[in-house]
Amino acid sequence: MTPAETEYRRPGAEITFEPPGPQDGAALWRLARDSQALDLNSPYSYLLWCRDFAATSVVARRADGRPVGFVTGYRRPERPEALMIWQVAVDDACRGQGLAGRLLDHLVERLRPEGVRALETTVTPDNVASRRLFASFAERHGARLERVVLFPEHAFPDDSGEPHLAEELHRIEPLDAAPAAEPAGVGASGSRKAA
Repeated sequence: MTPAETEYRRPGAEITFEPPGPQDGAALWRLARDSQALDLNSPYSYLLWCRDFAATSVVARRADGRPVGFVTGYRRPERPEALMIWQVAVDDACRGQGLAGRLLDHLVERLRPEGVRALETTVTPDNVASRRLFASFAERHGARLERVVLFPEHAFPDDSGEPHLAEELHRIEPLDAAPAAEPAGVGASGSRKAA
């Protein structure tokens, strides 16, 4: 395993974390679709994402190679110390085990040596699971969490077929220290933490 990869064990499963490749695009699209919570992008966009933004994204893979979760992100050109998280998805069978939080922790630890000191994402007010995920992340990292409306409801096209709630920017900083503890339900004796 390279320093950019992490694994942890839980009874009956082995999960590895690594940057995605184009071969993962279709699986990431399916995970996003099956989440029934994310804005689903075109399959082509996931292929491109896995090619062009692999360095700022991570996929969780079972021992058989099947992706069971992912985080996609990018570094903002005008604020390169900020990692903007685009999407987080976890296979239904792996939910409730802290995998999403572990993916975020891993990605930030992987990018910290490159100068990442802040995490940003947008979340709609009704997405309770994501709000909890990012609040928990901020707490583990001892960082401030600020929320402001980035895109109000009226910024979205009203002829798109579905109304879109406002997107609130969640800014978490400073990310100067490793997480205080693993997310609940993750890890076991012999676990390795992100390098």
